[in-house]
Amino acid sequence: MKFKVLIEKDEDGWFVARVPSLPGCISQGKTEEDAVANIREAIDLHVSSLAEEGLPLQAPRNSKTVEVAFPA
Repeated sequence: MKFKVLIEKDEDGWFVARVPSLPGCISQGKTEEDAVANIREAIDLHVSSLAEEGLPLQAPRNSKTVEVAFPA
């Protein structure tokens, strides 16, 4: 199963990764590569936890990400 992962660089320079279809599944890394490796582990733990608790894993919803610019 594939999950959409959103990665943003925070104000401290760290890369924060989150999985919109798995609420609360968030990780970070000093580099983008670290963030990707860490979110993979977080997804594995999150999905395993759901299975252990007998909770259903909902398939990722189809979504579209767009950027909206506006004057500061």
